[in-house]
Amino acid sequence: MDNKNHRESPSSELNDEEDSESELEQSVSPTTSHYKKKGKPRIIVNVYNTDYEVVIDVMRNTFEYRLSKDAEGEWDLCWADTGVTSFMLSRMKKYQKINHYPSMACLARKNNLAKNLMRMRKELPGDYNFFPATWLLPYDWKEFREQFTPKKCRTFIVKPEALSQGKGIMLIRSHEALPLAEHYVVQRYIHKPYLIEGLKFDLRIYVLIYGCDPLRVFVFREGLA
Repeated sequence: MDNKNHRESPSSELNDEEDSESELEQSVSPTTSHYKKKGKPRIIVNVYNTDYEVVIDVMRNTFEYRLSKDAEGEWDLCWADTGVTSFMLSRMKKYQKINHYPSMACLARKNNLAKNLMRMRKELPGDYNFFPATWLLPYDWKEFREQFTPKKCRTFIVKPEALSQGKGIMLIRSHEALPLAEHYVVQRYIHKPYLIEGLKFDLRIYVLIYGCDPLRVFVFREGLA
């Protein structure tokens, strides 16, 4: 073939550059987002806001995705371990995916979840009777104090509204143990709960919301205890 008429393809150039790229790219050209290596598409994952090393390890070593830490660079998938602004979501392209959805704090934070569940219970009491009596402190202090009388010995579970991983959770039988200024979600605790060796336990179901419109949900049936 005449050398004057032969041009090296962009994919060949990118494959050559791939061998010398760093573990986490600092910038990615828009032309690299969907090129192929060895016949397989290479997905670019933005991990500039990823806190957990296990996520980066799985993306790099299990799925062999390309990783980028450039907040403004090109990407196919973004994994963020903090809140995502509506501005960022509005700038996303059709093919891009992110591990958040708009207004997810309405369900992900305990206080917002409690508010929305109680609103739904008022509208559909027969369908939303699966959760116990709930109070949001300090807003519901007066009503919550009325639950304590000399004739009643009730147990309540108290959770900080914005913490996770079991931090700050306590069981109480007196409201005097709670500081007035703190924000808690309080619920009536189960009388004589099931215990394992004297300890309470969780049964969890992991759900992946793949899309909202149309709604697509995947359930991990094995769960975790």
